[in-house]
Amino acid sequence: AALGLAGVAVRGGARSTMASLWYVDDLGTAELMTRFYQKLAKGKVTKAEALRQAQQELLQSEQFNHPYYWSAFILLGNWL
Repeated sequence: AALGLAGVAVRGGARSTMASLWYVDDLGTAELMTRFYQKLAKGKVTKAEALRQAQQELLQSEQFNHPYYWSAFILLGNWL
């Protein structure tokens, strides 16, 4: 169970999940997820690329540029 709930979801049939490797800030997470899903909704990038772009945007922001806010997130399963 090293992968926690996200690993259970993938083993249970979810094609992919996103997980955090440590406790994350709610406001920073909301910002990251908003950007991630906006990019996915456009339909032109993979999940991995959408996450990379969202993380890069937070890195360049004034409020959420510390790695604490954006580097905890990983994708499990199908990244496409």
